[in-house]
Amino acid sequence: MFSYALPYDPVELVARDAARGVHRRWRMQAMRDLFGRVVVETAWGRIGAPGRTLTRSFAGEADAARYVRALLRRRAGARRRIGVDYVAAR
Repeated sequence: MFSYALPYDPVELVARDAARGVHRRWRMQAMRDLFGRVVVETAWGRIGAPGRTLTRSFAGEADAARYVRALLRRRAGARRRIGVDYVAAR
């Protein structure tokens, strides 16, 4: 049906390193709204804290997929930025 396969299931990642005091969580979910637009909701923050949420809406799935790939690339560089990798939450 679509040429791009967004991860419509939520993606939840955590980065933990008690010695460094790093306890972060990151969650992304893509969905369609009632008007057919693709909505990408991202939530992040310290584990156990309220955190922040950002919601972006895209007219096409290709634009949303490009945005999601950029978000995931950023998470892949976590070791360089915060000293610990993000891993899938259990």
